Amino acid sequence: MPELPEVETTRLGITPHLLNQSIANVIVRQAKLRWTIPASLAAKLIGQTITAIDRRGKYLLISTTNGTMIMHLGMSGSLRIVPAATESGKHDHVDIVLANDSCLRLRDPRRFGAVLWQQNNPLQHKLLAKLGVEPLEHEFNGEYLFNASRQRKIAIKQFIMNSHIVVGVGNIYANEALFLAGIRPTIAAGRINRQRIDNLVTTIKNVLSKAIKAGGTTLRDFTASDGKPGYFQQQLNVYNRNNEPCYQCGSTIIMRQQNQRASYYCRHCQT
Repeated sequence: MPELPEVETTRLGITPHLLNQSIANVIVRQAKLRWTIPASLAAKLIGQTITAIDRRGKYLLISTTNGTMIMHLGMSGSLRIVPAATESGKHDHVDIVLANDSCLRLRDPRRFGAVLWQQNNPLQHKLLAKLGVEPLEHEFNGEYLFNASRQRKIAIKQFIMNSHIVVGVGNIYANEALFLAGIRPTIAAGRINRQRIDNLVTTIKNVLSKAIKAGGTTLRDFTASDGKPGYFQQQLNVYNRNNEPCYQCGSTIIMRQQNQRASYYCRHCQT
């Protein structure tokens, strides 16, 4: 699944091609994604100018003079900028055709993505209104996470992956941040002291920032908006390294299931 760095990489990739461009056509080949694409989408978009391309959590917000198209890449979705005349493939479900004859194309083999419309403030949409703080913003700091975690018995990994607490810390980056912070993923969030929480916040910010700079993590279907794969996977310390030696101490990396997600950690380096 594309996580926050992959979505932000996509946003950065498509923005120069979309900003201030006029929309000439909208082609919906398959409307049944996670939620059915509104039948009125073309009427809302055609003739409008794209004024901003933002991100909230894992959602992309493509704003026009008439409202905002909200996109989610789901499990396997990706966006490309292609010439409008480029032949579509089996899983190319939506084209946003620009007046300059280029096209924003959504490809989604599993069809768990979404294309929605919000006429007014997009942050008031029901999918976005209750999201937690952005991990790379100032509001996400040690004081915030420490206060939010008090009396919480939930495991710290599940806690930082809760989008009502902080958005976009998916499974890959939660594993990596906890390793670098020396915190075992199974420990209760409320048991972790302020100093360790401060360190965890710093590692989350650093891991996500480095992943964005590297172009995201290449897993299954994800490639960047220019068609090039991300390269952060080459830097992963624990994720998907079950039974391999820890880079820091040589101990064996352990994998266990937490809330139906794989957690990887070093029993020696993480306590």
